[in-house]
Amino acid sequence: MENLYLKGSEETPEIVFDIDKPEFRVTGKSYMEDATEHYVKVIGWLQKYIENPIPVTNFKFELEYVNTASSKIVHDILNELDNLHLGGHNVLVEWHYYKEDEDMLELGKEYEEIYEVPFKFEEINFDRPKNLFKID
Repeated sequence: MENLYLKGSEETPEIVFDIDKPEFRVTGKSYMEDATEHYVKVIGWLQKYIENPIPVTNFKFELEYVNTASSKIVHDILNELDNLHLGGHNVLVEWHYYKEDEDMLELGKEYEEIYEVPFKFEEINFDRPKNLFKID
C-alpha cells in the first residue's frame, strides 16, 4: 500500500498517512467549500488501509479550524477508525489542541462521546501563530 501525502494550504490541512514510520496525521485548517471532493482520497485510502492495517494505529489530529463541511469529514475519518477499533485492532486517536482553544478541545470531546475508539487529548503548550488568517 502506498503512503498518502497531501500538502496543506490556507484552506486545507496537511495529510500524512505513512505506514512505514508509522505516522497518521491531519494538521492545519480545514474550511474549503467542497470538503467531500478534497477528502475523497483520504477516505478511500483509509478504507483500503483497514483491510490490512499495521499492528498499532495512532492517528493524530492537530486542527486549528474546522468548518461544518469539514467536520462531517472528520466524522467520516473517525467512523473508519472506530470500525478498525471495533474489529479488534489497536487504535488510538490523539486530539491535539492549542491551550487557549477551548472550542477545539470541546469538539474533540464531542467526537469522543460518539465513538468507542480511545481518545487521548494533548494540549499544545505554545501559543498559536499570530497571523493565522491573512487580512488584505
